[in-house]
Amino acid sequence: MTKERSELKSIGYEIFIGILSILSIINLVLLYVVQDKSLDTVLTVMNAVFSVIFLADFMYRVVTAPSPGAYVFKHFGWADLLASMPFEQFKILRIFRLIRVYRLLRDVGIGTIGRALSKDRAGSSLYILLLMGVFVLEFGSLSILRVEQGAPGANITTTSGAIWYTIVTISTVGYGDQYPVTDAGRTIGAGIIVIGVGIFGTFTGYLANFFLSPKKKEPEPVESADTSATVEGLRLRLEESEAKLTEIRKLLVDPS
Repeated sequence: MTKERSELKSIGYEIFIGILSILSIINLVLLYVVQDKSLDTVLTVMNAVFSVIFLADFMYRVVTAPSPGAYVFKHFGWADLLASMPFEQFKILRIFRLIRVYRLLRDVGIGTIGRALSKDRAGSSLYILLLMGVFVLEFGSLSILRVEQGAPGANITTTSGAIWYTIVTISTVGYGDQYPVTDAGRTIGAGIIVIGVGIFGTFTGYLANFFLSPKKKEPEPVESADTSATVEGLRLRLEESEAKLTEIRKLLVDPS
């Protein structure tokens, strides 16, 4: 196993981080290409969320890496750290994270990836729903704002209001202080509710499985002293059997 291969975490986790990296790079491009105040606000919020996730990912990799120094200086760990900082000029370095994830998954192979995801269905489902949550937070906020902003009697008219509505809805809290008034907005809201219930339901089941599932018992190691004693006992019994067999042979040969 190569040093780079040993840096690989779970397959589902690597794919999760890779997709978030792609989305963050796309957001960075949109931030400079599309001149829209509402879009800029949502993308700025999402980039802050990505910064927190990527910083946590960097710390996780440093703690669990076989060689933290090799990860930081040879496997683009320095780029991961800089890309997690809240500075626009460093966010382009997230492409190094994507390159590393691609190389790791390429070395593993498609077949191994499929088997790993199928074997760890609980973890894979959790990562899928977390990704859906991220996508809903971004695109749900943009969509609900677009359909509600100009509607008569609408109360979701600002970017911050749309983000707040999406967060409250996806968390299944539903304060009711803001709500859609159009049919399209209600459809979007219903989708956000369903995804939110799925995320928290799956997350609860994942935690329950993690804490309540019985741990696999490791076989108890056989002590060398016990093994030696067993062998010695067998040897003594064998000697006793041979001595008795010799006596029996003598009796048979010389009955007197």
